[in-house]
Amino acid sequence: MRALDSDTVLASAAYVLASLLTFEVLSPLQNVFFPEYSSKASLLFLPHGVRVLAAWLLGWRAVPALLPGVFIVFAYMGGADVFLPSRLWAIFVAVISAPAVFHGLKLLGWDLFPQPGRKPCWACVMVAGTLASVLLSVLTNAAFGSPTEEYVAYLIGDISGLFFLMLGLLFAFRYTRAAG
Repeated sequence: MRALDSDTVLASAAYVLASLLTFEVLSPLQNVFFPEYSSKASLLFLPHGVRVLAAWLLGWRAVPALLPGVFIVFAYMGGADVFLPSRLWAIFVAVISAPAVFHGLKLLGWDLFPQPGRKPCWACVMVAGTLASVLLSVLTNAAFGSPTEEYVAYLIGDISGLFFLMLGLLFAFRYTRAAG
């Protein structure tokens, strides 16, 4: 139970922080540089990277670990609308899609989960994250009845968010290792 508690605090806090960075810093910049872009979707959605990395590291434990953070962000963005059926569905899809993809790939014989003595395959994690984004985009946008361009905007934001989050973490870990 203690592991789940610390997983929940870390994963949910990372999700909330990535969301705040996305909505309070990156989205306003996006609006300055792309004022004609009409979608509300972020073209650099860092929280997807948190979802994917949590699913890769925690497997199904990522679902309860991410749920409080995802709920907090949905409530922050939508207020009381967080309890609308479409929003609750979107929350469910947000926490389940990445773990489902990783476990589905494992069932198909492609086990990407970290294992002692095996170096992580970051390109493989990107592929899994892309598949999770497709699943998430289709299920979420269908629930909201969104136009096709929203599906594409979600995919772009999720995939670029995952890539840049992983790239940032790679540089941070290299810097920490070199400094220590």
